[in-house]
Amino acid sequence: MKVLGIESSCDETGIAVYDTESGQIWQRLYSQIEKHREYGGVVPELASRDHVVKAAPMLVDILGEIGGTAALDAVAYTRGPGLIGALMVGANLARGLAFALDLPLLGVHHMEGHLLAPMLAGDSPQLPFVALLVSGGHTMLVEVRELGSYRILGESLDDAVGEAFDKTAKLLGLPYPGGPELAALADSVGHSRFEFPRPMTNRPGLDFSFSGLKTAALTIVRKNEPLDDELRAAIAHAFQEAVVATLRIKCMRALEETGYRSLVIAGGVGANRRLRSELQQYLQAAGARLYFPALEYCTDNGAMIAYAGALRLLQGQTDEGVSDVKARWSLESLPPIRRSTAEGVN
Repeated sequence: MKVLGIESSCDETGIAVYDTESGQIWQRLYSQIEKHREYGGVVPELASRDHVVKAAPMLVDILGEIGGTAALDAVAYTRGPGLIGALMVGANLARGLAFALDLPLLGVHHMEGHLLAPMLAGDSPQLPFVALLVSGGHTMLVEVRELGSYRILGESLDDAVGEAFDKTAKLLGLPYPGGPELAALADSVGHSRFEFPRPMTNRPGLDFSFSGLKTAALTIVRKNEPLDDELRAAIAHAFQEAVVATLRIKCMRALEETGYRSLVIAGGVGANRRLRSELQQYLQAAGARLYFPALEYCTDNGAMIAYAGALRLLQGQTDEGVSDVKARWSLESLPPIRRSTAEGVN
């Protein structure tokens, strides 16, 4: 089965086709970073308009590569969570195409797409496992008993970790998008004279809070203005170390509480090299294993939507007649995916 996946939840337009029999992927991805850079963040109306401009030509291009619409067997799209206007562009394109071609259609949960992204490379974690989903809009620990069967163990009570990275980068005068810029700056030095708190690690539970780190960064910046390059790097390094340590402590606690031996890390912040190396080191010492997507599948993309959609479409799940998209959508509300279905997909 060849499934078309359309991702438009925020500021990336992702179009991909996933073949469940061969595992082959055809994909196109367009980022709106330059469009939003002058505003220092995503402007929802501009994001929606750019999806309108870019999505259809990208779709035509990829269909030409796979042999036209006749090669498609089903269509999947991001139904939520995300920016309503941006979601509507992808949803309407998917629904119109599926209706015109009389193809099965399914709206996919954006975070389930991220959670399943490591499997795009054929590296499937052993069930059950814990997933750390970290992005600009979400930070959560999820217990995965079976694919599609999720329980939220903990989540951020305020800023998502990606948002905290971006806001701190802005304080340091780094260009948008700030998260990767801050990480690169932090990695350029080996130590720092500053120390940030590890929020909520000295109390039980698996919830997160990152607003205090942002406030701590603001305090340090104001005390040390004007900042030179050395100070910026030192603050970035200390901030990243605090974030990584906090995520690592919570992940190890989640594995201990569940008794599971596998951890999946996914989402845009999952591309952070320091976080990957820290988790890899601690999990290896504990006799556990870390799974993560290829770098190209960490950020929003159509391939993860096509893959997640394929698993559900193969067991007959569709959403014909559905007309809404969801700005908010709980992972825990999703129906399970049969293990036999997942095992039959390359």
